Amino acid sequence: MYNKILVPLDGSELAECVLPHVETFIKRYHVSEVVFLRAIDLLHPYFHNESYFNVADLEKSESDRKTSAQEYLDQIIKQLEHDGTTLRSEVLVGRAAETLIDYVEKNDIDLILIATHGRSGLSRWVMGSVADKVLRSSNIPVLMVRAPGIEIGI
Repeated sequence: MYNKILVPLDGSELAECVLPHVETFIKRYHVSEVVFLRAIDLLHPYFHNESYFNVADLEKSESDRKTSAQEYLDQIIKQLEHDGTTLRSEVLVGRAAETLIDYVEKNDIDLILIATHGRSGLSRWVMGSVADKVLRSSNIPVLMVRAPGIEIGI
């Protein structure tokens, strides 16, 4: 039923609250593949004191961010290694929700396991919610896990 699961992570402890659920799905449903994905935003050039940005610095910074994201995902995979299940990682550049949905549509994902801040009201409107956008845009099941200690509100 759930052969290929996508687990978006942003590097935060909050996002990692989904990991025990990933382990349960692997054991319970004999998942064949889990893809841990980290989407990093594009760096936008800016002007400082009327001087232009340095393209080489911008490219170096983006490369460093990708490397850091890949190292983070590699550490997560080492913690969860499980016989019979392929654990992979992907680092993509782009807006998180759109990048995740695009990946799902192109890679035959069966389920998305994602953590949520549980924001509501004004804070959700101002900050947005990647998990909410993914839930509303996905054509496959999405399991949203609320991080422990998050205050529930309307």
